[in-house]
Amino acid sequence: MTIARISQLERRATQSGKANAGLWQLEFERQQPLLADPLTGWAGSGDTNTQVRITFKTREEAIAFCESRGIQYHLVPTTPVRMKIQAYADNFR
Repeated sequence: MTIARISQLERRATQSGKANAGLWQLEFERQQPLLADPLTGWAGSGDTNTQVRITFKTREEAIAFCESRGIQYHLVPTTPVRMKIQAYADNFR
């Protein structure tokens, strides 16, 4: 059975804008283990569902998508963002 993971997209450290902030992403968990290719040694699998990522505007849309297609899912809690506000001069203390 396919299991989906629903999580909220977070802003990466290299991003300064807020274009994709607040979007929710659905991605499928791996069903088959990674196996080493005997010729190249690269890790691979026949499971292509892990390559699929679907973005939704709200969490409810992602849940409705899973329920309408009979996909089991679990929600990944978001970590709170903690900002340390300091003055530039504090770097030289």
